[in-house]
Amino acid sequence: MKRVLILGGGFGGLAAAHRLRQKLSPGDEIIVVDRRDHFMVGFRKTWALVGASPLEAGRRPLENLRKQGIQVIHEVITAIDPSARAAQVGDRRLEADALIVALGAELAPETVLGFQAHALNVYEPQDIPRAAAALKEFRGGKVVVGIFGVPYKCPPAPYEMAWLVNDFFRAREVKAAVEVFSPQPMSLPVIGRAGCDVVEGRLAESGIRFMPNHTATAVEAGEVVFADGRRPYDLLLGVPPHKCPAVVAQGGLMNESGWVQVNAHTLETRFPGVYAVGDVVQIAMANGKPLPKAGVFAEAMGEVAAERIAASFAGSQSEAAFAGEGGCYLEVGGGEALMVRGFFLASPEPRVELTDSSPKFLEEKRSFETRRLQAWLT
Repeated sequence: MKRVLILGGGFGGLAAAHRLRQKLSPGDEIIVVDRRDHFMVGFRKTWALVGASPLEAGRRPLENLRKQGIQVIHEVITAIDPSARAAQVGDRRLEADALIVALGAELAPETVLGFQAHALNVYEPQDIPRAAAALKEFRGGKVVVGIFGVPYKCPPAPYEMAWLVNDFFRAREVKAAVEVFSPQPMSLPVIGRAGCDVVEGRLAESGIRFMPNHTATAVEAGEVVFADGRRPYDLLLGVPPHKCPAVVAQGGLMNESGWVQVNAHTLETRFPGVYAVGDVVQIAMANGKPLPKAGVFAEAMGEVAAERIAASFAGSQSEAAFAGEGGCYLEVGGGEALMVRGFFLASPEPRVELTDSSPKFLEEKRSFETRRLQAWLT
């Protein structure tokens, strides 16, 4: 009997667990460990923020994995020992024949002075009800969507949020000036200058101001502090900095990038039998920039890791490889969405395109969530 221990029940962890269950013998153990008791697709937070659909509608209990022969443990992981392919889970030490680290990126609002006191953390599901209430109670003024650090999960999401919040106020005839700031020189560097011109042009057409090269150093009541000045706000929707989970760093898996380094195609770490997938890793594209942190990539990584583990258990070698192909949906208001998609690990440059917007892409986005909830947790 073999055992695979999967740390994390997000996109990467669930995709790996299901692929392994398809590939391994019924007697082989697959164990998913997550402190949460449910899975939820991240973009649902924005829908809940503007009252389009509640968080609960997109949540499914991880306990449903048991119906498919996958074990689940709801505990905090306090230590990882990659050299032994083991983890300390609550008061138990679990060892395995293969280990997949899929713990994602942690939010670090505490690293920005005043963020927790004055900003609404729109990347934290528990803060969404409070943020949604603040939108409903807002009677006019300046609304700022602030990106406080890079890299961050789902790069298009803050701009999508700006569009949907803008629509929210217009529908209610609330006079609100919406702005977005980013520490980066353009909105979505991965799509290049021409693509960013399209995104930023559409923001401007919607009356949304975009402010690049704005690195916030602190938040005060009514003002965001930057190195070269201050910007006022009446309502601040903040995307906090992200960091590698401490338990991953303490286990010796993090490198100088601040994230886990893996073989870009096999997802193997420097420890035999140990893989890392999803937002916890950093993979460099051919142009030297990091691969965006997105659920679609975590899912593909999890499946590749699972294929390679299953093959190794069978005494063979899998040809499965992560190719960096995929994309994200970006809602632009008015019931439409577009896609940022392509081959992100292509050489000598990533091949990425920005599609036209249409209602079809918004429907595809909804189906994206539905299909995964049905396949993984029904």
